[in-house]
Amino acid sequence: MEQNLPGVFTARKKDGTIYYRASITHKKKHISLGSYKTPYMAYAAYLEGITLLSDSALTLEDFSKHRVLPFEKWVCLINFRDNQIYFSTPIYVRKNYFEYLLSPEYILKFDIDDLFFYSSHKIMRRGRHFFVADYGMQTNIMNRYGIKNYAVKGRDYRFVNGDDLDFRYENIEIYNRYHGVIKKETKKGTKYIAKIHINGNYTIGTYASDVEAAIAYNKAIDLLKKAGINKNFSPNYLEKISSSVYADIYEKLHISPKITAYLRE
Repeated sequence: MEQNLPGVFTARKKDGTIYYRASITHKKKHISLGSYKTPYMAYAAYLEGITLLSDSALTLEDFSKHRVLPFEKWVCLINFRDNQIYFSTPIYVRKNYFEYLLSPEYILKFDIDDLFFYSSHKIMRRGRHFFVADYGMQTNIMNRYGIKNYAVKGRDYRFVNGDDLDFRYENIEIYNRYHGVIKKETKKGTKYIAKIHINGNYTIGTYASDVEAAIAYNKAIDLLKKAGINKNFSPNYLEKISSSVYADIYEKLHISPKITAYLRE
């Protein structure tokens, strides 16, 4: 009788243990619904899948932990039903953006431009940090916006509408794009302070632009390395200026006497 349950297939683990897989075919798309210990649980998953794909009255808000299918599969099936496209990651497409639903509590928003990337990259969560596996490495999704791993919310960047789960580009404002650079508002206008950590934090200088501060940071690294201080510094990469402009700024930049005094010591 177990073999006759629709959508249920028997499988074996390497140690010979039998388990049951559930799957469904909808609009010529074959969808796996997961593995289960009993054929009846697998069949319940199959029935739930059919219901989700056919009953438009069911929404994501109807999910509860008492369901057979996991929340991620609910998202995949309901999106397929409503938007006629199936993603293996828990994405629901809205009019001008899409949601990536890690759980009912963690619903991330992204621009449509990022749909291809996140449809093939699974997001993982560690606390309030979100990562994807990319080329075998765990990469913080903030890196896609030019925000470094060490960046501090409120100091280096902010979410414009206050929602730190809203990763649409218009909602992320970056203050500091470069290593060792801090933006500061003064009575004379916006200034950029470059600092470097040697044995404690040393101020390199205060500059009119973040580009100058970033180059000053690089110049301080070069001076330290010439003096034999080979710490694991991360230089700034400035792609938008030519090598000749970079060299001209580099040559003219003033470096704090505290740095040179440290080198003499």
